[in-house]
Amino acid sequence: MRKSRTFGMPRNRVRALAAVLAALTTTALGPTTTDSAHAAPATGVHYVALGDSYSAGGGSSTTYLNDCNQSVNSHPYLYAQLTAPATFDFQACGAAKTTDVLDKQLAPLGDTTTLVSMTIGGNDIGLGTVMATCLFGSDSACLDAIATAETTAHAELPGKLDAVYDAIRTRAPQARVLILGYPRFYDLDVPACLGISATKRIALNKGADVLNGVIRDEVAQHSSFVYEDVADRFAGHQLCDSNPWLHALKWPVGQSFHPNAAGQSGAYLTALQAAAGPERRSPNGAR
Repeated sequence: MRKSRTFGMPRNRVRALAAVLAALTTTALGPTTTDSAHAAPATGVHYVALGDSYSAGGGSSTTYLNDCNQSVNSHPYLYAQLTAPATFDFQACGAAKTTDVLDKQLAPLGDTTTLVSMTIGGNDIGLGTVMATCLFGSDSACLDAIATAETTAHAELPGKLDAVYDAIRTRAPQARVLILGYPRFYDLDVPACLGISATKRIALNKGADVLNGVIRDEVAQHSSFVYEDVADRFAGHQLCDSNPWLHALKWPVGQSFHPNAAGQSGAYLTALQAAAGPERRSPNGAR
């Protein structure tokens, strides 16, 4: 009988892998709704932030607002502080999948909602499992995990995203919907990166491109939805750069492979601001 590569690891590495997986797949609890406290807002914007830990801000703080790991350093919270919307509902939650968005996050949406932002899809293809396998496993185990995630991204993720996007549009017919992508984790111009091979780094970056491509292509099928890439915004600040905007493996392990506060403000916030700027129109004038 063929032995699993995972169970062929030393026991201490198995325990470490289990700890990482447990932290990266924490149950997505129900988020707390937060209204903007700004007096006399002038914009009339009604903003709802949906999604997973990349929107909630996991990894950007040492303390969090609730069990969803919502952070005051997250890009939705920072954007709300900067723009003073009439209302701000912060629904994003760590470990969320598309089903969690559908089941737990859409209640604040309505006819008056004017702006929605979201990151979603990484947990649906097992991003946490992939990162842990690549960190602790062999090159071949890492490549196998990435290949499985890419297959899932192509075969299953479009339908799941379509269900979420349709539900958002049905509940918030007037909203401008901004979908943000995921980072490339590694700077491939750095010749050596402690603890991970070049083979793994190249494959992980390719996998991130596949995930972002699937999300981008699905967004293109929905009018009034905007996809904004963040990968290039992390350039020079990836893992193994001198000033990374992403966490490598660290304690608490749930912060691993997430943007830190600088990544939320320097990459994600600027992407959100760009996407929320002057309305983009297609050649035929449709939004």
